[in-house]
Amino acid sequence: MDLTDTSLTATRITRKTRPASFSVGADICVVGAGISGISAAVEAARLGRSVVLLDALPRLGGQAVNGIIGTFAGLLSNGPDPYRLTYGIATDILRDLGATGDLHLRRRHNTVMYDEGALSRWIEATVDELGITVVLNAVVRSASFADRRVRSLEVATRYGDVRVSATGFVDASGDAAVAWHAGLDCREVGAGTVYGSQKIVLENVDETGYPSLEELRAALRESGDRYGVRRKDGLANLFPGRGTVTLNIGHIETPLHPLQMSERAREGRQDAARVIAFLKGEFPGTFGRARVKAAGLLGIRQTRWIVGRDQLTTAAVLDARRPADAVARTGWGVELHNEVETSIWEPLPEGHVHYVPFGAQVPPGADNLVAAGRCIDGDVAALSSVRVMGPCIATGAAAAHALDLAGDGSVHEIEIARLQERVADNLTRADPYRP
Repeated sequence: MDLTDTSLTATRITRKTRPASFSVGADICVVGAGISGISAAVEAARLGRSVVLLDALPRLGGQAVNGIIGTFAGLLSNGPDPYRLTYGIATDILRDLGATGDLHLRRRHNTVMYDEGALSRWIEATVDELGITVVLNAVVRSASFADRRVRSLEVATRYGDVRVSATGFVDASGDAAVAWHAGLDCREVGAGTVYGSQKIVLENVDETGYPSLEELRAALRESGDRYGVRRKDGLANLFPGRGTVTLNIGHIETPLHPLQMSERAREGRQDAARVIAFLKGEFPGTFGRARVKAAGLLGIRQTRWIVGRDQLTTAAVLDARRPADAVARTGWGVELHNEVETSIWEPLPEGHVHYVPFGAQVPPGADNLVAAGRCIDGDVAALSSVRVMGPCIATGAAAAHALDLAGDGSVHEIEIARLQERVADNLTRADPYRP
């Protein structure tokens, strides 16, 4: 190699003269690349719509990948013979990750564990294949809103500002970022807090004599304080045959405050270190040689969400009501994380199915904005039953189809029957799940 070749060593001098500004447009803009946003973006692209997908993280997948949720909850029915409640991209994910051995059915509440690396690869390959325009490291800082329509978003990235224009918008941000910046009414927890979790994946775990959930929680109650572990009802989910365990033992506050949130992220990592010390100390045969394979970003359950045309209530969840504008369903129970030491888990009986009304996805004052995932409208307990992966996939799909039907009109004027025809699998289909 000739190091005197100027093509290898040349530089150029530059100086900032004005803020770099870029523009991108599409039929549909999806804000948030978690599982609900990915569902919305993929569905919209498969409908032939041009899509731009924004996310504040440097990698697609939201909490499903970067928070290492590790489990598809709410995807299957309750009972000994589970059947599918959600389709769309869930069908593709179960097929493709199942074929590579990256799924495991946990009979406890019929959840499906997944390998987060495999899911990440699936998401990226699918987004690339469909030609979806992606803007990562993108934080929405303002919205242009006029005549009941979101016109554009101003997005900040480390490489310059981006203006994103679209006919329709999906707010899958998790924090109702689009609705908030558009000046629409939003909800927050009225009293107390809803805690998040710091997820960790351990590898090199000895599966011989793996402790039961009851043994784990008994040890947490008896010895957790000695290690500084505050939560006493956490989970340590084993992926059989791999010697890996996904830890969900901890409760960390997730405030809507930039400095406090950064502090809580550090607290989450410190909490995880205490959890690992607890497991090694109390179960040395199982965890003595374990090491950290991956540590997720701090997981967030609920922060801010929209005020919808309709609201999903706890009574509707418990009564298994099917509203006239139902677009998604699940059998997942009420799962409240409002105390540091414990959580409230109210599982629902075999055969129970409750539904998400489309009205809970649409702010009444906006014609081209549909929420998906954990920022749809529900009371705190009701939202806890539908912010899990299964119904998040379904609400993402409903958002894409609603905006496709509305075109440059209003999502409040589409025929609900036509929308329900498009998402019928997520309302009525019931294929048995055989891993």
